Amino acid sequence: MALKQSLSFKLQQKLSPQQIQLMKLLQLPTVALEQRIKEEMENNPALDEGKDEEELDEEQEDDFGREEISDAEKEFDFDDYIGDDDTPSYKLSVNNHSVDDEEKQVPLSGGATFQELLEAQLTLFNLEEDDHTIALHLIGSLDESGYLRRDIDAIVDDLAFTQNVITEADHISKILQIIQHFDPPGVGAKSLQECLLLQLKRKKDSSLIMRNAIEIIENYFDAFTKKHYSKITEALSISEENLKEVLDEILKLNPKPGNSLSDSAKVVQHVVPDFNLTIENGEIGLTLNGRNAPDLKVSRQYSEMMHGYKAQKEKPSKSQKDALMFIKQKLDSAKWFIDAIKQRQNTLITTMEAIIEHQKEYFLEGDETLLNPMILKDIAEEVHLDISTISRVVNSKYVQTPYGTFLLKTFFSESLSTDSGEEVSTREVKKILKDAIEDEDKRKPLTDEKLSKLLNDKGYNIARRTVAKYREQLNIPVARLRKEL
Repeated sequence: MALKQSLSFKLQQKLSPQQIQLMKLLQLPTVALEQRIKEEMENNPALDEGKDEEELDEEQEDDFGREEISDAEKEFDFDDYIGDDDTPSYKLSVNNHSVDDEEKQVPLSGGATFQELLEAQLTLFNLEEDDHTIALHLIGSLDESGYLRRDIDAIVDDLAFTQNVITEADHISKILQIIQHFDPPGVGAKSLQECLLLQLKRKKDSSLIMRNAIEIIENYFDAFTKKHYSKITEALSISEENLKEVLDEILKLNPKPGNSLSDSAKVVQHVVPDFNLTIENGEIGLTLNGRNAPDLKVSRQYSEMMHGYKAQKEKPSKSQKDALMFIKQKLDSAKWFIDAIKQRQNTLITTMEAIIEHQKEYFLEGDETLLNPMILKDIAEEVHLDISTISRVVNSKYVQTPYGTFLLKTFFSESLSTDSGEEVSTREVKKILKDAIEDEDKRKPLTDEKLSKLLNDKGYNIARRTVAKYREQLNIPVARLRKEL
C-alpha cells in the first residue's frame, strides 16, 4: 500500500470579534440602536454621552496612541492579561439617564389583558372549586384570537396532571359553554365556523336574513368559504340580491374576537425612519435620523485615571496593575464603540445615497412604475462593500419620503425584458398587476390566465405561473376568492 503526500493551501477569512460587533450594529434599526447604546454605557463606565467641551490635549492623545509608554506598560503585555475571563471585579458605575429617556421608550398600554377581562366575568358565576379551576384553565388555554385550539380530551389529561382535577370531556364542554357566553361574542370557539355561529345566535334575531345566515354557516360553510355562491342560492332558493344581504350581515362578524380585547395590552410599535428624504425645487435632500448619531465621548475621568497611573514613578503594585488593565480595557472599548457608531453612520449614508442615485426618477416623482431594476450587487459595487453588508442595511432600515415611509429593500427588484427588449423592474409589473386587480369586476374577477394576457398585451412577456407568483407575493388571493356579489 503506497502512501501519498500532498500539499494544499486553503484561504479562509475570519471576522474578528470587533468586525462581528460592527456588523450587528449595522443591522440595528434606530430604536434598537438606542437600546444597544444604553446597554454599552451601562456595561462600560468609560463611555459617556454629550459633546466634549474641548479636544483632548496631546498628552491624553498619547494614552490612546501609545506614543509614550509608562513603566507599568513596559513591565507586561496588556493583551496577555485582559481576556474575557480575567476582568477584575471592580464595581464602577455612572448615571447615564438623560431627561428624555422616557420619551424614547416603546409605549405599553396599562389596560387589562384578554385573560384578565375574561376572568373578571367568571367571578359573576358561583362555580364549585373544581369547576372554577377548569374554567380558569380553559381561559388560560385560549389563544390571542380567542379560540380554544387544544383538544378537549387533551385538556382532561392536563387538568389531571397539573391541577389534580379528575373530570370528563363532557363536563369540560359544559364549562366551556359558560365561557362562550362571555364578551366579546364568539370567544371560546374551537373553530371559525363555531365562532361565527356563536356571534349570530347571540343576536337573537329571528329575521329571514339572520335565519339564512345561520343556515349558511351551519350547513354550507365550505361553499361559503370557497365563494361557491351559486350552490348556496340554489340550496336556499334565494336570489343573488338576497344572498348579498345575508353575506353583508356575516361579514360584520369578528373572526378573531380575542383581538378586540387583547389589543389594549399589546406593545404599540411605531416605525421610526432611519432617513428623511425631501424634495425641494427638484432637488433631493437626505438626512440621517439624529438618533442614529448620538453624542458619545470617552469619559474624561477615566482618561485622567490612566494618565495618573502613567505619571507615577513608583513600581505599580499587583492591585494597581489590575486597575490599569481594567481602565485600559474600558477606554479601548469605549473608543472602538464610538468609532463603530461613526462607521455605521457613514455606511448608512453612503448606501442610501447610492440607492437614491439608482432610483432618482422614482424619488422625484413617487411613481412606482419609474423604479429601475436594482439588486444588492449593484449597490455593493457602487459603494465598495460586501453584498452581505448592504443586505443588513436595506433589510432593517426605513426612509421617510413625501410619498410615505418605506423599508429600503422595497426599492430592490429583479429585471425582465419587454417585447421591445427594454429592461423593466418587476416592481413595475407588480404595480400594473395590482392596479388591474383593483379595477376588475368583482363579480367576474380576472383569472391568472387573463392577467397574463393583459400583461402580454402591454408588452410584458410573462407566463401565467409567473403572474401567480407575483400575485402571491402581493398577498392577493386567487380569482375565485376575490369574487363578490
